[in-house]
Amino acid sequence: MLVKVNKIRLRESLISYAFLAPILFFFTIFVLAPMIMGFITSFFDYSMTSFRFIGLDNYTRMFQDPIFLKSLINTVLIVVGSVPVVVFFSLFVASQTYQKNVIARSFYRFVFFLPVVTGSVAVTVVWKWIYDPLSGILNFVLKSGNIITQNISWLGDKHWALLAIMIILLTTSVGQPIILYIAAMGNIDESLVEAARVDGATERQVFWNIKWPSLLPTTLYIAIITTINSFQIFALIQLLTSGGPNYSTSTLMYYLYEKAFQLTEYGYANTIGVFLAVMIALVSFAQFKIFGSEVDY
Repeated sequence: MLVKVNKIRLRESLISYAFLAPILFFFTIFVLAPMIMGFITSFFDYSMTSFRFIGLDNYTRMFQDPIFLKSLINTVLIVVGSVPVVVFFSLFVASQTYQKNVIARSFYRFVFFLPVVTGSVAVTVVWKWIYDPLSGILNFVLKSGNIITQNISWLGDKHWALLAIMIILLTTSVGQPIILYIAAMGNIDESLVEAARVDGATERQVFWNIKWPSLLPTTLYIAIITTINSFQIFALIQLLTSGGPNYSTSTLMYYLYEKAFQLTEYGYANTIGVFLAVMIALVSFAQFKIFGSEVDY
C-alpha cells in the first residue's frame, strides 16, 4: 500500500513539474540568466570594442559620476514625492467612491483606471499638448485665473520639468490602487463597523480601529508596487524630455538606457542596473519591516 502511495505522489510531482517546465525554462532564459550576466559584466569594461575585467572600477566610477548622482537624486525625489501621494489619494478616492451606488462606483473605477490601460505613447501625446508652452491648455487655464502672467515651458524649464513628470506619473499610478482599495473595503466586516457606531465611536475611530487594520495588507502591497514602478520610471522620461533639460529629469533607468543603448557602455550600464536592483530590494525590505509587523494576513 505504501509503495502504491509513493508511486502516486511521484506521478503527481512529475506532472506538476511538467506543467511548470515551460515557465521555468522561459524564466531561466529571459530573467535569471540576464540577471546573472548583468551582475558579472558589471565588473568588466564591456562595450562594442572591449571586454576586459576591471574589478570594482565601474562601481568607483559610478559614485564619482555627477550625472549618475543627479539621476539618483531625481529618482529619489520621484519616489518620495509620488508614493505617499498615490497611497493617500487612492485611499481617499476609494473611500468616497465606495459610498456611491453600484453604477456610480463602476463609472468612477472606469475613469480612474482608464489611464492605466491606455498606452504610454497616447498618454504622452495628450500631456505634451497640455504642457505645450504656446498652445497648451495648462498655461491657458493658469493665465485665465491670473495665477501666472506668462507662459511656462513646463518640460523645457529645469525648475518645472521634474514636477511635470511627477504629475503625469501620479495620474497613471492611482488607477490600480483605487481599484484595490475599493475591493479591500468590500471585505471589511460591516457588523463590526455598525457595532462600533452603536457604541458611540466616531468615524475617525471607526476608520483607525476597524477599517485601517483590514486595509493594511493592501496598503503594503500598493506602497511596494508604487515604489518599484517609481524607481523604474523610464517611458515618460524618454518620450517627453530625454532626461533634459541638462539632466534635470534624468533618472537611474534613463541614464542606464543612455549608457547601454546610446553610448554602448554595457558594463557601466549593468553596474547602474545592479545598484538600482539592490536599492529597490533594500527599500522594499524596509517597507516590509516597517509595515509588515502590523499586517494581519
